[in-house]
Amino acid sequence: MRHNKKFNHLGRTASHRSAMLANMAISLIMHKRITTTVAKAKALKKYVEPLITKSKEDSTNSRRVVFSYLQNKEAIKELFGEVAQKVGDRPGGYTRIIKLGTRQGDAAQVCFIELVDFDPEMAKDTKKKSTRRSRKSAPKAEAAAPAEAPAAEEAKAEAPVEEAAAPAEEAKAE
Repeated sequence: MRHNKKFNHLGRTASHRSAMLANMAISLIMHKRITTTVAKAKALKKYVEPLITKSKEDSTNSRRVVFSYLQNKEAIKELFGEVAQKVGDRPGGYTRIIKLGTRQGDAAQVCFIELVDFDPEMAKDTKKKSTRRSRKSAPKAEAAAPAEAPAAEEAKAEAPVEEAAAPAEEAKAE
C-alpha cells in the first residue's frame, strides 16, 4: 500500500538517494542545466528549491544549513553569489523541467532541468503572433519593398558624391 508516501524513493536506499540528489543539486547549481530522467528531475526540484529560497538570505546560519545538504564549498559560493542575486525578487519556481522524449537504451522519459533565470533563449519572446489570414499576397509586397529601398539608397548615396566633386573641379578651374 501507499500510505503516507510523500516522495518518490527512486528505487534506492535513503543514503543513496540523498547522495544522488545532493550531487545532482551541485551539478545544477554549477552548470545551470542538467539532463536526467523525469522522475529524478521532479525529486531534484523538491530538493533544490528550498535550498535556493534559503540562499536569498545570506547569513552564516543559512550557509551552514545549505552546506549540510550540499557539502561543496564552490557550489555554496555560486548559490549564495550569482544564483541568489538573480532569483532575489522571484517568489518561487526557480527551476524548469522540459521533457525531451525517451532514451533509446531503456525507453526512460528524459528531460532537462534548468534554473529559470539563466536561460537567455527562454527569457526573450521569440514567438511571433500567428494569424489565421492567408499570407499569399504579403510576401510579394514585402519582397518588392526591400528591392526598391536599396536602389533608392544607392541613388541618394551617389548624388552627394557628384555634388561634392563638382565644387572641387570649379576650384581647380579658377
